[in-house]
Amino acid sequence: MDKKWLGNIKVNVLSSKEAITHIKEKLEKRVLSDIFFLNDHGYNIAQKDAAYRDMLNQADLLLNDGIGIEIGAKLFGFSFKENLNGTDFIPALFQSLNEETDKRYRVFLLGAKPGVAQKAQDRLQKKYKNILFIGNQDGYFPKENTKKVIEQINNSKTDILLVGFGMPLQEQWINEHRSKLESTITIAVGAFIDFSSGDVARAPKVFRNLRLEWLYRMGKEPRRLWKRNVVGHFSFFYSIYKQRKIR
Repeated sequence: MDKKWLGNIKVNVLSSKEAITHIKEKLEKRVLSDIFFLNDHGYNIAQKDAAYRDMLNQADLLLNDGIGIEIGAKLFGFSFKENLNGTDFIPALFQSLNEETDKRYRVFLLGAKPGVAQKAQDRLQKKYKNILFIGNQDGYFPKENTKKVIEQINNSKTDILLVGFGMPLQEQWINEHRSKLESTITIAVGAFIDFSSGDVARAPKVFRNLRLEWLYRMGKEPRRLWKRNVVGHFSFFYSIYKQRKIR
């Protein structure tokens, strides 16, 4: 699909409906596809790590997440149709797949702390009864168990694999092991598994409507997220400014 250059990273400009239609077409045709999301933090990582930047640029879909990316796009002369953060987009995708009457897609959850993915699987299965949530694995398995985890995913005949290790580990893991994974769709989902488990609460709706969910989460975990969000925002806009001058 056509993409726009946001500095040195190519992003899709799609509505949620268009992105979901694209994914469903890939599922129907069994065309292997990787779906990533781009926010300020991921953009900053990509400026320091060329290999990571290549991974983002090679993704089938790279969807916009957050107000920073939205503002950055306007500085490069284009606008996104809507915010497509994974925590909202994936439920919309599941709702659309759940309405399918002739196909029950199979979803595997990979990531989060021990026990969390199982909670998420149970809750998601209750909500989307026409999707088969067929397995899970926490993200704390030793590296030497990777082959067994991939076999577990493949033996489950997974259609959609959700990988929630956080940036950049989730995209790196997908990129490293994609040739062995048989899942049609892989999606790097960040904290989606945590939110789906019920163990981690999302920001109140007023924060989400104001596009300040990052601020709410930083208030909950200031020591972990202060540098990423406050310093990260300045780094992001400085990078955008420099690349805009070059172009």
